Amino acid sequence: MSNIVAIVGRPNVGKSTLFNRLTERQEAIVDPTAGTTRDRHYGKAEWNGTVFSVIDTGGYVPGGDDVFEEEIRRQVELAIDESDSILFMVDVMTGLTALDEAIVRMLRKARKPVLLLGNKVDTNDKQYAAAELYSLGMGEVYCISAQSGAGTGEFLDAQPASPNPVRKPCPMCRSSPLWVART
Repeated sequence: MSNIVAIVGRPNVGKSTLFNRLTERQEAIVDPTAGTTRDRHYGKAEWNGTVFSVIDTGGYVPGGDDVFEEEIRRQVELAIDESDSILFMVDVMTGLTALDEAIVRMLRKARKPVLLLGNKVDTNDKQYAAAELYSLGMGEVYCISAQSGAGTGEFLDAQPASPNPVRKPCPMCRSSPLWVART
């Protein structure tokens, strides 16, 4: 599993909700108002004994003159640069947008492993709707619900290996001092 994982996507696809789910904390603000997350937010997560860092990012909107969107773009690009792999989130409820396609073009230039997450998949009907995400040419689509946690294990298992894994010590494997006494 990668040591540093960035969560990237357009506004309001559930990036902060996934961040909170992975870190098991409610640190990232979750709000239906676009632009709530503006800079990078860091947290620690663990999966199957491996500890890794997660970066929550604001919603990426390419181009535009808005000062806040420009700063959010800069923060997302910094997160991508410092990450080992990327979780690219798309909202299955609204479907693919031109913003999603622009983000894919940007992610291809980053030359880092990317896992495509179709979020807000709570029912089989929504899972069928996620099929359109294959048209992005990003490989496997992982259908998840960041809110309920459904499907998160599958993409965490698929995370690329890290060059420097950090293993959590096994509590049963801790060594105890050995006392030797003469009788």
